[in-house]
Amino acid sequence: MRRMIKSSAKYLLIAMSISAFPVLADAIAVTGAKIHTMTSVGTIDEGTVLIKDGKIQQVIEGKSVPSGFTEFDAAGKVITPGLIGAYTQLGLEEVSLSAGTVDARADQHPISTVGAAYDTQFAINADSSIIPISRVEGFTSAATTLSSSEMLFQGQGSIITLDDGFDSVIKPQAFMSIDVSNGGADENGGSRAALWVALNSVFEEAQFARGLDLSPTEDWNGLSTKQDVAALRKVINGDMPLLVSADRASDIQQVVKLKDRFTDLNIVLVSGTDAWRIADKLAQSDIPVILNPEYNLPGGFDQLGATLENAARLHKAGVMVAIGMETHNIRLATQHAGNAVANGLPHSIGLAALTINPAKIFGMDKEIGSLASGKRADLVVWSGDPLEVTQTAEQVFIHGKAIEMTSRQIKLRDRYLNRDKAKPVAYTRP
Repeated sequence: MRRMIKSSAKYLLIAMSISAFPVLADAIAVTGAKIHTMTSVGTIDEGTVLIKDGKIQQVIEGKSVPSGFTEFDAAGKVITPGLIGAYTQLGLEEVSLSAGTVDARADQHPISTVGAAYDTQFAINADSSIIPISRVEGFTSAATTLSSSEMLFQGQGSIITLDDGFDSVIKPQAFMSIDVSNGGADENGGSRAALWVALNSVFEEAQFARGLDLSPTEDWNGLSTKQDVAALRKVINGDMPLLVSADRASDIQQVVKLKDRFTDLNIVLVSGTDAWRIADKLAQSDIPVILNPEYNLPGGFDQLGATLENAARLHKAGVMVAIGMETHNIRLATQHAGNAVANGLPHSIGLAALTINPAKIFGMDKEIGSLASGKRADLVVWSGDPLEVTQTAEQVFIHGKAIEMTSRQIKLRDRYLNRDKAKPVAYTRP
């Protein structure tokens, strides 16, 4: 597995550089690095990022440390915006098979008949150990949502920051999710013949209810509850992206037709193993794709068109591509993007797929996803090209703060790497 073993000397050097740096400085100049701004400025071969009060003050060419700024020397390194997990359950799931509550799953409840009313902002646990594992690999924010609701929709997802604070939600009710693949059909009537009829009916209700009073005193006899309809009105108006998981070409064609029927929908395709087969239609309908480009063999009958060239073919057709699915292993998204680049995706688009493209998909591109004046100071200092498997995130800044580069896995490694041999293993602490 990627980067499971790292040299002690390398981590010692990183730890020394961080310990010498005042992580709570209000004004920081990160100097001397190659900077991928992910803006129209492009890439600066040697530049400086000025950070003040949690925001990017300026990105400039050359090395400059204005008065009052503390320098973080990144000479010979590479800087990118903080990476964005485009589709995860971060903060909702720790151990998926836990006997306790797993907030990534929801059961049926009278408040909702189709799952649209469920809202993940109330379930995020910022203490999840998976968050520091993800952020030391360069991820500074993520889209997170339910994995299952046993209903039509997986509720309303949230955009979260991966800093070490408790108030991690930076955009609640950021998107709605639905699965129209085999899994979604199994949970909604056991067939796509039931799922798609239900989906069309629910959207017709939401369209009908655009101007209705949904207060408790008013009667409502729809398939969805009033709370569902209130959430779905934002979707049907295009104010909330609808993330639709589908792999096989025929399902993706139905997704395109759904947008033809309800023209204001802001649809984003998720997974899309066969998406390259109808890339032109996706481009014409302005439907971006969040995918895992690693599929190169069919994982089932709905993934018969799997190819490592999926991302490259979609981009060539004019489809916006984002990369970054999964939860426990979202850190591998840089490797996934690198493999997509190795199979024809331009390098700049590989970086965009991890940064500015997911920011645009979720309407967060004015705050995160690129390095420009006024944006959140979420950035990563890399040892080299982040899409190269041998390179690592050496320092991550979130909202202008240099985070502590440690995680449960690093502590576990150190526990056994440097244990006191005079004591039993169970008594050894890092």
